[in-house]
Amino acid sequence: MASDVFRLGLVGAGRMGRTHLRALSGTPTAVVAVAEPVAHLRSAAAEQYGLAPFESVDAMLDGGGLDGVLVVTPSATHQRVVETIVGAGLPVLCEKPCGVSVDEARAAAAAAERAGVALQVAYWRRFVPALWRMRERIGAGEFGELLSVSSLQWDGEPPAAAFRASGGGLFVDMGVHEIDQVRWLTGGEFSEITAVAATIVTDPDANEPDGAQLLGRLSTGATAYVSLGRHYPGGDTATVEVFGTRGHGYIRFLDPADGERVQLDALAAQAAAFAELARGGVAEGASAADAVAALGVALEASAQIVPRS
Repeated sequence: MASDVFRLGLVGAGRMGRTHLRALSGTPTAVVAVAEPVAHLRSAAAEQYGLAPFESVDAMLDGGGLDGVLVVTPSATHQRVVETIVGAGLPVLCEKPCGVSVDEARAAAAAAERAGVALQVAYWRRFVPALWRMRERIGAGEFGELLSVSSLQWDGEPPAAAFRASGGGLFVDMGVHEIDQVRWLTGGEFSEITAVAATIVTDPDANEPDGAQLLGRLSTGATAYVSLGRHYPGGDTATVEVFGTRGHGYIRFLDPADGERVQLDALAAQAAAFAELARGGVAEGASAADAVAALGVALEASAQIVPRS
């Protein structure tokens, strides 16, 4: 039924914006309009997915007909774009990390609260079935007292240098996923952390190392290990491993052999949850407070690593 469709506007038709378009194509959470200042990206997205094209966020908002907006712009623009959209009275699903500083994430959250609209942050791992099952097993005490959680994310290859230079660094760009994932899986908060980085930098213009690790203690008493990198043969991969006093668990939920199917399914489930939240339902995704918490840890880790000049 037409009334079941939740009409989304998309801001940003770059690499991740196109991934969201693939994920949401044919779903009830339908992207119906796109705002993108780069003409060829805007026209390509509009033509392939039958979207109303707009050069700016303001023009798209003026066009009307939206139930919510998905923000997939560069991280440094998140606060400004979110504030514009919530100022128009529309709920927002914002790609992580919802800014590149704790102050930016808090400002975006405050703007949404003043406007009385929902703000969800797109930590899609929370919608991966294998990770849900792992979380349930941890919560049920299947592993006993949790001793250690390890989260690994390695990309098949580095993104463009321009993206790396503006993304906030390895921990802010990539690591916030693992940090949020550890918090969500365990219910614990990071306390003491130590971060180290490889001295290998394949692209000096990117101003970030190609690999880094974080070791921290959680408020639950367990330790957490996060490993990040830009070079994994075959494609992107991500794993989680837990050790407890009564058991062990390991999942490789992102496998190059499976392509992007896991991510696309999770993005679709995330958008459906956002639609329910925007309609007054229960929040199942990450909140702005979650974004603030993950960013705080990522920025502390970033301050401990110094890329090779």
